[in-house]
Amino acid sequence: MEEIQRIKQRFGIIGNTPALNRAIDIAMQVAPTDLSVLITGESGVGKEVFPQIIHLNSIRKHGQYIAVNCGAIPEGTIDSELFGHEKGSFTGALEHRKGYFEVANGGTIFLDEVAELPMATQVRLLRVLETGEFIKVGSSKMQKTNVRVIAATNVNIPECIARGRFREDLYYRLNTVPVYMPPLRDRPNDIYLLFKKFALDFAEKYRMPAIQLDEEAQAILTSYYWPGNVRQMKNIAEQISVIEHQRNINAEILKNYLPDHSPNLPALYQKTEDSSSFATEREILYKILFDLRNDVNELKRIMAEIRYENDPNETKYYGGSVQVPYETSKKVMEIEDTEEIFDESLSLSDKEAELIKKALEKHDGRRRNAALELGISERTLYRKIKEYDLE
Repeated sequence: MEEIQRIKQRFGIIGNTPALNRAIDIAMQVAPTDLSVLITGESGVGKEVFPQIIHLNSIRKHGQYIAVNCGAIPEGTIDSELFGHEKGSFTGALEHRKGYFEVANGGTIFLDEVAELPMATQVRLLRVLETGEFIKVGSSKMQKTNVRVIAATNVNIPECIARGRFREDLYYRLNTVPVYMPPLRDRPNDIYLLFKKFALDFAEKYRMPAIQLDEEAQAILTSYYWPGNVRQMKNIAEQISVIEHQRNINAEILKNYLPDHSPNLPALYQKTEDSSSFATEREILYKILFDLRNDVNELKRIMAEIRYENDPNETKYYGGSVQVPYETSKKVMEIEDTEEIFDESLSLSDKEAELIKKALEKHDGRRRNAALELGISERTLYRKIKEYDLE
């Protein structure tokens, strides 16, 4: 435990949540080895500090440490960035260039957002991990490198594998030692500690007294969902420190800076317990509306067939489908569409409940998987399950 506290002080890590301590402990245990490490966690949780912990506590600490954001490099140049290229190998290649794997020989490479790598680049990366060999773009000469690879991602890689967007063999090669960084919402006892740390940092930076929260504001801060995690909290602490004149912040002031509570944000971004956000639930609404449209079209077809059976002169068959004369069709549309849409709109909640129920049955009650398929957050799914009594 003393070693973990030493690491926290050295790298400015705040908090004592068991999951956080576990992540630090794993990083320390794996640091002296050369094993590949995959760091997972939501965006903004602070995954980027763990590669530094591992590198600076390894035998490679005197070697190069290079951090690469795979999602920020265009697909057409990612191979050149990582593995280098020869002069004239492509348009714009005016000179010979070393890639990161050559420059970092004897050191460590951190591949952030590794799931964003193109499939062709994933093949090259797998070869480096397995044999230490790579070929520059435009070259036929094999080169060797001795680099430790640490990767990070905020996406579900097994899901990417299922969709054919990530190589399964590369995943297992990167995931030799997994390190999971918990989201801020799962660290309730750390939230206010982090906020106070940021408040003090910005007070020193801008040479002003540090902001403080009253008890009600602290309660709101702790219960907030924090979709942007630590990065979002730091941004909000800076905004309040600079914008607000008073240093004692109450609940009403704090709410103006939290997207779920701010009355100044468009409805698209509002996510309250009493109203569903279109931004977070648009996928499920799209599915409901699509089902409604199909139901209305099916009803029109059935009614046209009924009319044909009762009065064949009113309708005609063309190519196996029922065609209704324009005047008759116009009258039917004016009456039936209005009535049917009105009736269906009253059963939107039934459609939504049915869709949720089917998703839960499909995934054997696994709410995380059901939420992913429905395109909504787990928190929203829990609320909907309670609302429709689907426990």
